[in-house]
Amino acid sequence: METFQDRMEKTIQNLEEEFNTIRVGRANPHILDKITVDYYGTPTPLQQVGNISVPEARMLLIQPWDSSLIKEIEKAIQASDVGINPSNDGKVIRLVFPELTEEKRKEESKEVKKKGEQAKVAIRNIRRDAMDFFKKERKENAITEDDQKDLEEKLQKMTDEYIKKVDKRIDAKIKEVMSV
Repeated sequence: METFQDRMEKTIQNLEEEFNTIRVGRANPHILDKITVDYYGTPTPLQQVGNISVPEARMLLIQPWDSSLIKEIEKAIQASDVGINPSNDGKVIRLVFPELTEEKRKEESKEVKKKGEQAKVAIRNIRRDAMDFFKKERKENAITEDDQKDLEEKLQKMTDEYIKKVDKRIDAKIKEVMSV
């Protein structure tokens, strides 16, 4: 049971990471988490080539440790799906987040729901794997029929619990996206 619970917990953690990349009204450095920069021929995460700070509510400041990387960082940001044009002054790169329109907020909410549904599907797949495992154990007489029923009931309760956790996170993220 612990193995399956760990897998469900990892699904929740993954969902949180996915939610961090969704744009809300204010600047969030995690939106750059999936961006990699070509650092001397090696794709390197943006966080490892410079300092990222939030000087204002709707601005990110990227200060590369090697100023020759400014063009590469700009290219990587433009190639990503962040949707913000970077500007630089030769030393730092600024990302100014425009105010989200109502339409963009609704789009982001749909993205939140989509990612939430994917997490629920992953949790249900884990439940299916666990059920198959319990049936296999029963066939091999490793557990009794009563044990199998007990395990399946516990698994269903655990699954329901994790689905509720996903729903709560979806609701919280949508509220965050829709707040002005």
